[in-house]
Amino acid sequence: MESFTKVKLNDRQLSLLAAAAFGEHLEVTGSRELTGGFFNTGYDLELSDGRSVILKVAPGPETETLSYEKDIMRAEVAALRLVRAAGGVPVPEVYSYDDSLQLIPCPYFFMEKIEGQPYNEVKESLSEEQRYSIEYELGQYQRIINEIQGPAFGLFGGQADGSGRSWRDTFRSMLLNVLQDAVRLGARLPASQTEIEQVLERYLPALDEVTQPRLVHWDLWNGNVFVQDGVIVSIIDWERAMWGDVLLEYYFRHFENSAAFYEGYGKVFNSRNEVLRKQLYDLYLDLIMLIECYSRQYKDENHVNWAHDNLAESWKQFTALVL
Repeated sequence: MESFTKVKLNDRQLSLLAAAAFGEHLEVTGSRELTGGFFNTGYDLELSDGRSVILKVAPGPETETLSYEKDIMRAEVAALRLVRAAGGVPVPEVYSYDDSLQLIPCPYFFMEKIEGQPYNEVKESLSEEQRYSIEYELGQYQRIINEIQGPAFGLFGGQADGSGRSWRDTFRSMLLNVLQDAVRLGARLPASQTEIEQVLERYLPALDEVTQPRLVHWDLWNGNVFVQDGVIVSIIDWERAMWGDVLLEYYFRHFENSAAFYEGYGKVFNSRNEVLRKQLYDLYLDLIMLIECYSRQYKDENHVNWAHDNLAESWKQFTALVL
């Protein structure tokens, strides 16, 4: 999708970055911009030695973003390296990372090109048995990811101002930051900031039972799952990784209801506090999906209207839940 945050590079710039990463003897012989992302810019590059690599470019420091999106490429690189070193989950190798802003005014990194296709693009063409197998496998990988323990709650890499505090305080801070983004950007919300904060406070005690920071991918939707021949070959886009509650993960959101995923994960979360936490995280994600329409200046009116309608329905469900 076209987004204000996406950086466009010309052939000269692409060659400059490739030479810095892989050696001056190499040249870019072919390039294709990847259009599936919403935030960073991706390029599929062919090098003169026959290799194909992926280049990801973050928005420049001056670009309008949401508060939690500052410096998240550094988090992605760190998370990829951690998960790859831990083993058990297929992720692309990071070849190089540069946030010096010397060659271009944006952070960027090169990574391994993954063969296969995003699950969201092929899901409807697969049999019910194939979909079940893939989502079962995803549940297993999700459990492995979530079993990695962290030092403190907050965004990956320690950027969050809630680092070292309880999960309740950390997540409350994350929510308030998003609401402040909405005010700054002039986003139209289904209720006033004060009203939203008052209702949120009723949910926050449910967070107190979360005491161990766990690795959370947080953006593990079907577009970030690459599949080939009926199996998962890679999990990508780790820039929103954090140390938090496992129930933040996308497959626990109201958009998904996969029995295969839960079977693969090996646990069902249906206690009262778990239901409240999932409802709270639903609203958090729906707020972000609406507010980012304003920061990224999406031109797709259908998507913007959907984001407004989705948040309105989410808020209705949120306030109707009896506490």
